[in-house]
Amino acid sequence: MSFAREVKEELSRLPLTETCLAAELSAIARLSAQIETIDDVESVIFYSENAAIARRMYVLVKELFGPVGEVSVRKNMRLKKNNTYGIRLHVAPAAVAHILGLRYEKGTRTLTGPLDDALTTSESCARAYLRGAFLSRGSVNAPSSPSYHLELMAKDEAHALEIQKHLARFDLEGKILQRKRGWIVYYKEGEKITAFLSLIGAHRALFRFEDARIVKDMRNTVNRLVNCETANLNKTVQAALEQVRDIELIEARLGLTELSPKLREVAEARLKYPEATLNELGALIKPHPLSKSTVNHRLRKIRELAERLRQS
Repeated sequence: MSFAREVKEELSRLPLTETCLAAELSAIARLSAQIETIDDVESVIFYSENAAIARRMYVLVKELFGPVGEVSVRKNMRLKKNNTYGIRLHVAPAAVAHILGLRYEKGTRTLTGPLDDALTTSESCARAYLRGAFLSRGSVNAPSSPSYHLELMAKDEAHALEIQKHLARFDLEGKILQRKRGWIVYYKEGEKITAFLSLIGAHRALFRFEDARIVKDMRNTVNRLVNCETANLNKTVQAALEQVRDIELIEARLGLTELSPKLREVAEARLKYPEATLNELGALIKPHPLSKSTVNHRLRKIRELAERLRQS
């Protein structure tokens, strides 16, 4: 089961907030309901491929509109061949639109916005609306995915701005993007995704997301440290090899006895300990250990001499 499906099934089991039923169903209706004509009668039908969401739709519809009409199940013939559940209302589309704070125009196939602000006056109803939006056409990547991504589908730009407005009430204003099949409001930050999951009541999913995010962040931190250490080690090894080549050149051309005593002791130490860091090299020089900066200064002098020999 995908992580997004787990989130939706958890949300589908949440207790209903009696005063916010219309807000939650209104968000679902924008993308999951169609107006169809059957026997010359227009009916609103809610559709979902998720059985848990279909059950929640059924309860919401029953609480708001009374006895539900026909409930249908059909098997899709494409892709995964999932079932599609349909819940048909006995109530006229105009009455459905009125209760859900939406607009109905005869001849259209969907209920449209803008949403009546009265439905989401309270924060709890705004949460319910956002929960319905996610249940309807929301998605979220698994926390183990290479990148974080949560999105809420919208019918058009106005709908996306409406969702963004409700999110902004909770300091979670998402970014908006147009796609081929519509508009989305989305997040790519782990902190905002966890805040959104908490906002809509998906607490179990939130804990799972946070656990995985912490592990992934720790792993990334360790990898960065290891990469940094590896890069530093590679630089140290490369520098040491160049220093050994410089000293070997001087030894072949002049002999190390031609170096000053201070340069010679560093040169001999480097030949003896080619893998040592500058700090380690300084500590190995007896009887008076040298600081890193002193060792570096003397090796620079050796490099200058080797370069002059190469050019002569």
